[in-house]
Amino acid sequence: MEWKQRSAEELPSELIEKYQLSPITAKLFSLRGINTDEQLAFWFNATEEDLAEPSLMHDMDKAVDRITEAVEQGEKITIYGDYDADGITATTIMMETLAILGADVHYFIPDRFRDGYGPNLEAYQKIVADGTQLIITVDNGVTGVKEVAYAQEHGVDTIITDHHTFQEEVPDAYAIVHCNYPGQEYPFDDYCGAGVAYTICRELMQEPMSDLLDLVMIGTIGDMVKVSGEGHIIVKRGLAALNQTQRPGLRALIKNAGLKLGSIDETDVGFNIAPRLNAVGRLANASLAVELLLSDDEEQARQLADQVEELNDRRKELTTVVYQSCIEQIKINGWQTKNTLVIYDPEFHEGVLGLVANKVVEKFHKPTIVLTKNEAGVVKGSGRSISGFNLFDALSPLKEELLTQFGGHDFACGLSTTADKVDALRDAFEASFKGAPNLAVDQYDFELPLAKLTTDAISEINLAGPFGTDNVKPTFSITHARINNFDFMGKDKTHIRFQAVKDGGKLDVVGFNKEYITRNLLPFVDQIFIQLGLNTYRKQTKLQGIIDGIIFKAPRLAVPAPVVDLRQEKYVMGFADRYLLFDAKNQTVAANSLGINPDKITLVSDYHGDGEVAALIDVPHNQAELNLALNSDYQQLYLRFLLDQLPVESIPAKDNFARVLKYVYAHPDLSPADYRQVAPFLGLDYNSLLFILRVFFELNFVQLQDNQIVGVPNPTKKPLSASKYFTAVTSQITFASELRQMPTNKLLMYVNQQLKKH
Repeated sequence: MEWKQRSAEELPSELIEKYQLSPITAKLFSLRGINTDEQLAFWFNATEEDLAEPSLMHDMDKAVDRITEAVEQGEKITIYGDYDADGITATTIMMETLAILGADVHYFIPDRFRDGYGPNLEAYQKIVADGTQLIITVDNGVTGVKEVAYAQEHGVDTIITDHHTFQEEVPDAYAIVHCNYPGQEYPFDDYCGAGVAYTICRELMQEPMSDLLDLVMIGTIGDMVKVSGEGHIIVKRGLAALNQTQRPGLRALIKNAGLKLGSIDETDVGFNIAPRLNAVGRLANASLAVELLLSDDEEQARQLADQVEELNDRRKELTTVVYQSCIEQIKINGWQTKNTLVIYDPEFHEGVLGLVANKVVEKFHKPTIVLTKNEAGVVKGSGRSISGFNLFDALSPLKEELLTQFGGHDFACGLSTTADKVDALRDAFEASFKGAPNLAVDQYDFELPLAKLTTDAISEINLAGPFGTDNVKPTFSITHARINNFDFMGKDKTHIRFQAVKDGGKLDVVGFNKEYITRNLLPFVDQIFIQLGLNTYRKQTKLQGIIDGIIFKAPRLAVPAPVVDLRQEKYVMGFADRYLLFDAKNQTVAANSLGINPDKITLVSDYHGDGEVAALIDVPHNQAELNLALNSDYQQLYLRFLLDQLPVESIPAKDNFARVLKYVYAHPDLSPADYRQVAPFLGLDYNSLLFILRVFFELNFVQLQDNQIVGVPNPTKKPLSASKYFTAVTSQITFASELRQMPTNKLLMYVNQQLKKH
């Protein structure tokens, strides 16, 4: 991760005075390009009354006329929704408005597992057969070419309301109301499905429909669309509406989430409310969530909200179970050094695959696809990516040969395939990875002045909000601070807390999932990036910084140590001039998984630097390689030894060799690939099994015939040590173990002695 400070010209003093802006607020506005009187007036004062004319959106008049006709004629109308928070709120918005108009209106939410995403022909057939005369899609529809055609053939009109990207072929619908339709005049192009539905309802009712803003806002935040422009009005006014909502369903949901009306912000919606609505569609039919939002009975709403809460708890449990299973697969199969991951288990729950893929990417920093098999025998899954690796571009060339369905964008995708193609997909996905990705760049706003910082700072920051997709929550820097009262917290001690002290001011700071920040690393902490919040404890409210990132630098010592032992720290700090590797195979791993700038990585055999701060990142294969690295003149050398290219972590026990050989003789019809499934049965990970087989090949105990591993009849008896591969790997593992476990004083003495020779 690389951090860069945002920059912009300061706001004119007359604007600062006119709007009574504090220095923090004024700087945040300037950094976000909100720097004119018109923009500031819009930011502070715009309401739903200032939204553009709905009739400017493509086919709006046509759609409204058709809906009005259906209402007046008493035609049966079906709203075809979607199972995520956006689709749920969009369905509710349309249902509520048409009910006010007296329409004969019903809704259908596709089942994630039975119907899949978006238009489904079988579902359309049932809706048509049930007497519907007008179908209105919300948050979907632009891919429904054959579905819309079927409805049209049977005398049923379809009005598509959507915000997703158009495909090559567009449905021949009665009307298409879309916020990003090519050439339309509507000035805002990034509504979510709920936003488009709300725009139609504004036109239908010829009024701003302020009572719907709480629902529109939830869909907007849940779908991560823009919160600038009209999105700013939707989220700001929607939060105000939510904090005084009278909807029994939302009030019950908010209570179960542990939130308090009057103090709910966009973060609460994004992390507590929207995920609960999403959980319903992940594990059950999302109609339950629509019922909750439409309910006007407090007791019914409470019961429905309790069901939603149970599903959300179950979603968390399933996510943990599937995630742990993925971690185990990675370990058993030895995929830690791969550049990409394709993880498949027919027992995985389909509803949490995207969540799990995201967690795997966060841990391993590798593009990841997680797959399962549904009841129909279709292998389905979700993919997530990393900065610098375009998931859509990598998988698109595989559509014809390996995928039955595919859709997505740079960082996320959904796909389907067949079980017999999973291995081929894994290989092709790995082959699509071309070199190390670009180093991710994040931005921060400015250095936070700790002196005289009060809780008023939160109110000053929030004036530049609400925050979201294109108006990110401010991140501040604290540089060269003294760290006091460092401690670990949480049940598993995976979170940290401390006090940052600088210029007479101080700030409590917490870091979640930062267990790698040990006390040994504190002297190296140079710059902390935080987001500000409030923490209330024992009725006392204080400012609190939440860590967003850290930059490390060598401690400013009067006499810096020439060699520093950091073998016990499992985190790569980014202050070295050069990161040295002994094995070329570790280059991509170092850049991808450890986040090292590829421009700073050099092989020891190619290094000719002089006077640099360097770090030895992987383990040399032998002492000669280590001595080669110590044959240079460094300003400072850090010993890390984080990576290796060992075939196995440790030499398998002898009884494992015997068990594998017996199994090979008893199963002469298995290919090398088949042994991936055999490994767990034999109590081994795949790498250990491959190591044993390679030793047997060299000793002529087994051989390959027609891509099947078979035992050699009456082999000559030989000790394992007769295998050069066995002895070489044994020696390499022994050396790596000694190097990693050697006492610090002994290792530093050896390294310093070698350096002095040159």
